[in-house]
Amino acid sequence: MNYSLRQLRIFIAVAQQQSFSRAGELIGLSQSAVSHAVKELEQTLSLRLIDRTTREVVLTLAGKQLAARMALLIEDMDSLINDLHHYGGQHTGTVRVAASQTISAQLMPNCLAVCQRDYPEIRLHLHDSVQQSVVQAVRQEEVDFGIVIELPNSSDFDTQTILHDPFLLLCRDDDPLAYQQTVSWSEIARRQCVLQDYASGSRVLIDAIFRQYGEMPEVVQQVGHPSTLFTMVDAGIGISILPALALPLPRESQLVVRKVIPEKGRLLTLIRRRNRSLTPAAQRVWQLIAQQAEQLAHGRNIPAV
Repeated sequence: MNYSLRQLRIFIAVAQQQSFSRAGELIGLSQSAVSHAVKELEQTLSLRLIDRTTREVVLTLAGKQLAARMALLIEDMDSLINDLHHYGGQHTGTVRVAASQTISAQLMPNCLAVCQRDYPEIRLHLHDSVQQSVVQAVRQEEVDFGIVIELPNSSDFDTQTILHDPFLLLCRDDDPLAYQQTVSWSEIARRQCVLQDYASGSRVLIDAIFRQYGEMPEVVQQVGHPSTLFTMVDAGIGISILPALALPLPRESQLVVRKVIPEKGRLLTLIRRRNRSLTPAAQRVWQLIAQQAEQLAHGRNIPAV
């Protein structure tokens, strides 16, 4: 049955106004357009809804039944649409975000503070974990979205890259490499290194860079938390590679960082389950984190995406 919501609305207006001309004035149509729409509806339903005379508009029994029930249905539908429209503009509710450790420590504190200040009705909960756990939490929808280091296979997710984070050399200030303004990957590969383990998304990227240049360093220690790199290198166990986002260096340490050439880095990426819509509050937080990442890049002179 090929009737339209427009036809039903026009018929309800005629029924309520008991006049084609007044209904037309109310909804912004000519009298002839109103009459034509009602006739089309009657033809579609194979029912006479209105008995027309020169003086008045009289609803038939079928017209009265349709007008009584349809007016309520249209009112309910309009109310629902208004509620949904209002919901779409709201920034309220709980948003859960998972992020790996360096990101949680360096990017997220300011995001949490800005969210609390600008969107007090949003409750933002941060889940701090290693990258593998972050990816799993997003995949199982335990969180609204996550922030990770670029994924080799992101077919399960919708993604947005928010920050290019270059890798830097970390060494003691009395190390020979500390006296150079820049250091090559080949120079690093000839040294003993302390690196993060494979729970970190950075380690896979660092290994791939060394393989690209045909040399692999001797990894004397692998650690889980980025801050452990500082104490290991400060103790003279080896040199290391860390992302710029892991700065600043600990106070009262003998550590320095140097640029590595050619510059290589990691891409920080927002991920969410593919084909899953975010709530308005979660979408607002997603945008907020992307904006804060851009500001962080400018503040630290990190190349922006």
